[in-house]
Amino acid sequence: MQMPDPKHPLKIGTRGSPLALAQAHEVRDRLGSAWGLEPAAFEVVAISTHGDRVQDRSLRDLGGKGLFTGELEAALFAGAVDIAVHSTKDTAVVQPVGLVLDCFLPREDVRDAFVSPRHRAIADLPQGAVVGTSSLRRRAQLLVRRPDLQVVEFRGNVQTRLRKLNDGVAEATFLAMAGLNRLGLMGTIPAVPVPVDDLLPAVAQGAIGVERRADDAVAARLLEVLHDDRTGQCLAAERAFLAELDGSCQTPIGGLAEIDGGTLRLRGEILRTDGSEVQSGEACGAVEDGPGMGVELARDLLSRAGPGFFA
Repeated sequence: MQMPDPKHPLKIGTRGSPLALAQAHEVRDRLGSAWGLEPAAFEVVAISTHGDRVQDRSLRDLGGKGLFTGELEAALFAGAVDIAVHSTKDTAVVQPVGLVLDCFLPREDVRDAFVSPRHRAIADLPQGAVVGTSSLRRRAQLLVRRPDLQVVEFRGNVQTRLRKLNDGVAEATFLAMAGLNRLGLMGTIPAVPVPVDDLLPAVAQGAIGVERRADDAVAARLLEVLHDDRTGQCLAAERAFLAELDGSCQTPIGGLAEIDGGTLRLRGEILRTDGSEVQSGEACGAVEDGPGMGVELARDLLSRAGPGFFA
């Protein structure tokens, strides 16, 4: 196998935000450590995506999954990069023909973080307070618990959202604990983890996925040693659940799989966008049955919700 070297570096595609770059550097460092390669054997290539460029419209208006991955996948097809690093929660559940997403790093903290310079929890927010979020899931989950709150659109990377918060655009917002940890921000900003029993996270939250061309045997071999089986098993169940729901950035869905010994527990919920109704459930079974459990749980929630639930 021809190993990457400074003259022929492995090109790692990524979005250009600080968090995306941190994730790409983590992949680079893990590959270097696993294969005894210096940083010069890799080249991180930052690529602007549609979701990054258009900041004045909501994610729902822009479309579903693929807002933050399309340009990276195009670069893979064109040979401009050899692998692409994603936040797996932003990826479609089915890859384009010719691409494979089968390498997942060990999962970070899956929880959401409540971020506010003046309050410590959702319950502490005053009546009618303004909360900012670009996530339909978080918006719906919040309105289920506090229908009095005003929820406004809050786009941008972590730093942009923190700046908006300090400027008084909103009393509070939510960020993923995984992102805050990867950027080394916990302890430096007013963020408090929210238990998953209070806010079920997005499917695949906290997991870095690495995509490659299906016919690239070198990339496949390099990435094989990075893959975390436990994370992959959990994501297989969660993404099967999401696929059966036909979920996207336009539908409020939460899902989380956890493994204890040989048993996998999958929790899922679907919500009306205005928070007026939520259907939730869970399934437990053998780890290898995770994808099937995801499909069955999704069907159960849809049958209870009835037609037009996401309208």
